[in-house]
Amino acid sequence: MTKSDAEQPGSVSGACLCGAVQFEVELPCIICGHCHCSLCRRAHGAGFVTWFTVPRAQMELLSGEADLTRYRSSEIGHRSFCARCGSSLFFESSRHPDNIDIVLANMKGPVDKPPLGHAFFDCRAEWVEVRDELPKLGGADGLQPL
Repeated sequence: MTKSDAEQPGSVSGACLCGAVQFEVELPCIICGHCHCSLCRRAHGAGFVTWFTVPRAQMELLSGEADLTRYRSSEIGHRSFCARCGSSLFFESSRHPDNIDIVLANMKGPVDKPPLGHAFFDCRAEWVEVRDELPKLGGADGLQPL
């Protein structure tokens, strides 16, 4: 094994709930974080969702392309989900067209970065209590220090 092989973070596979959509992600990821925006909350039926981002070229869809449905959730983005089981899987933004955001909960193993902060924290659900020390961000783009 060469030094560069030892430093490679590797890959991790992921899937929807029913297993129809299978994919693999080559690490490293760019960032990992929690999003509290109302669109993420409604799309996932949860208080917030944890995403990680990789360059689009580092994500390979292995199966289930016919079961993958894209929904334009805003003027800047599309969300993809499994049409069979409804699992939310990906977010693609026109602001960062070379990257793809992937729902961390759909991965079968860990990624190389822990969540680094809370985006859109100022519009979080009132019933969500966050007790960690991660940065809380907000404002118009959800990423300004609060």
